Formats: sequence, structure tokens, C-alpha cells
Amino acid sequence: MSAVVVDKVTKTFNRGRTDEVTALSEVDLTVADGELVSLIGPSGCGKSTLLRLIADLIQPSTGTVTVAGQSAGQARKEQAYGIAFQQAGLFEWRTVLRNVELPLELRGLSKRERKARAEEMLTLVGLEDFAGHYPAQLSGGMQQRVAIARALAVQPPLLLMDEPFGALDEMTRERLQSELLGICTQTGTSTVFVTHSISEAVFLSNRVVVMSARPGRITASITVDLPSRDDAGRQSPAFFEKITEVRQALRGTPAAAPPPRASEGAAAGTDAR
Repeated sequence: MSAVVVDKVTKTFNRGRTDEVTALSEVDLTVADGELVSLIGPSGCGKSTLLRLIADLIQPSTGTVTVAGQSAGQARKEQAYGIAFQQAGLFEWRTVLRNVELPLELRGLSKRERKARAEEMLTLVGLEDFAGHYPAQLSGGMQQRVAIARALAVQPPLLLMDEPFGALDEMTRERLQSELLGICTQTGTSTVFVTHSISEAVFLSNRVVVMSARPGRITASITVDLPSRDDAGRQSPAFFEKITEVRQALRGTPAAAPPPRASEGAAAGTDAR
């Protein structure tokens, strides 16, 4: 069963009014179980709109969205996904532990169960020593880790992330990217990740989905297979090749053929004479 299936979805805002805007047009997207898919495209292309459709925060004008084989609305009611935005969205009057406990409270878990699960999630993101702190006492990167822990607290099969690292400095961003990959590998969580960063999309993703300018359509789906997802992977030729491929897809230009190896070049030169 696929984690997400978006089938011929169009989304029009303010339909029938003078300010009508079609944000998405005939979008098809399938996310496999355990897959991390990044959405990338120009500003205003509908990346966040697509994520919100999957989350059932808004509804499609036409087409359907299913999550784990059920409607997006039913998946939302059953908390079948966790969601994290660019702003951590923590409650300042609740401790870190109680922020992570919040979705568990909404599910009716006992105080003991909530505390045990929240502590487990904080350990997962490396913040077990900050359970009693308040959000204002944490750095931006630490707050984002709390938000991720909260999103994972109900152990959802799907994680939806809308530029969660966009406001962070580069070093913190790279560290959280690595931590996210570790968490997804450990939990088997499927992820849809919205970003403006080509390098971030390539580093994180099994697949990068490229979208056109509004009305947003999917114009390319690029599989990413790096030798490793660490600093060595960031320096590998495959990493830079995929960055170029995604950049060319965003520009609407075909990928250039790789240069021939020395033996192939010599053979080609011989044939030309």
C-alpha cells in the first residue's frame, strides 16, 4: 500500500470571483511506504498547497487524495500523519516534555503513557536533557527538534514537513537533515518534504519531485541514489550530478550527457577520422 496517492488533483482558490487563482492543476503523485520525497519548485508553485491537501487542511477542487489507503480526511481524524512547519509552533507556557505530549493527550493516553512516549521521542532527537525547559530557553534548531519529536509522538506512518529547516543557519540545518534521515530510517516513516533548497532536496530524498510555476504541475521526478547520506555523500560526484539534474529540470532544460571516459573519447576520435 502506498503512503500517499494524489490523483488528478486541481486546487482553485476563490472560485468564481475576480481574484480566482488556480494553484495546482492535474497533479498526480504517489509516495511509497518508507520513501522520502521532496517537493521543489519556484515560489508560488503550490508546494505548500499540495502538502496541505495531503494533510486535509484544505480540500481539492477536483481529484482525490488518499493516505495509507484511506481518504485524507479520515487519515487526519486518525492522526495517521505528523506535520512540522517552518516555525516550530510550540506552546511557550508548556515545557518541552508537555509540548511533545500534546498529541498524545488529544488521543486520550494516560499521563504515564504520555510521559514515557514523549521521553522516548526526546531521546530520539537528542533532547532528553531538556524535557523540563521551556521553548524560549532553546535555540531555533532545538525548537525544531522538539517540533519533530511532537510530530513523531503518535508514531505516524507519514511525516509532512513544510520547510522545517528554512529559517536555520547552515550548520544547524545540515545537522538536522542528518538527524531527520536517521529518524526516518529508524522508524520507517514515509516523508513528504517541501523545500526551496536544491542541495537539501538532493541530500534528503529518495526522489525529488520538480514542480512548474503556477498553476503547479509536476514536471519531473528524479530518483536520487547517493553512495552515503553523510558529509562524504555531500562531496560525492553523484551529489553534484543530481543537483545539476534538478537545477536543469527547474529551468526546463534537458540534462546534459556526461562526458565520455578517456577510452570512449579515443574511440570516438578514431571513428571521426
